[in-house]
Amino acid sequence: MKVRVDSERCQGHTLCAMIAPEVFRLREIDGHSEVIDEEVPAGQETQVIEAVNSCPERAISTID
Repeated sequence: MKVRVDSERCQGHTLCAMIAPEVFRLREIDGHSEVIDEEVPAGQETQVIEAVNSCPERAISTID
């Protein structure tokens, strides 16, 4: 599974980074989310799906 964050849509709510800190981090410049590595680490799929569903801006997407 791969994951991506649409930087145009992200508003920095930080929910994804709180749910899956091994997958998402916040940029220091603007506080928006970015993916650490687009390949989701084994065992993190459930957290990534939760982050996708929790994003109020729908800025996160996955690809199988």
